[in-house]
Amino acid sequence: MVLPLSLLRSASNHPILVELKSGETYSGVLAECDGWMNMHMRDAVLTSKDGDRFWRVPACYIRGNNVKTIRVPEEVIELAVRESAASIADRASMSRGKGKGKGMPAGMPAGTQNRY
Repeated sequence: MVLPLSLLRSASNHPILVELKSGETYSGVLAECDGWMNMHMRDAVLTSKDGDRFWRVPACYIRGNNVKTIRVPEEVIELAVRESAASIADRASMSRGKGKGKGMPAGMPAGTQNRY
């Protein structure tokens, strides 16, 4: 399972299409994004709501609360799935113990845990 924010972060430096709630669309390269899904795009093409006017925009900032949909290439989805699986594997390899909750203070001899 890939969360939306991790998918968007994986899409950095890849082409995406963003549709706003107003109906306008931006198609360009995602330069960066933050935790609120605010996006900075470069080399974007803005399409009007009715689809008959186009503007080339060298850079733009899109606020996350105005976004309706985001389309990313299939390769970005595959990349996000691989990154997610790798992070899960990393977390699993960093286990600390058996997880039975019987931690002992330093210097206590073994077998004395029932006395305290």
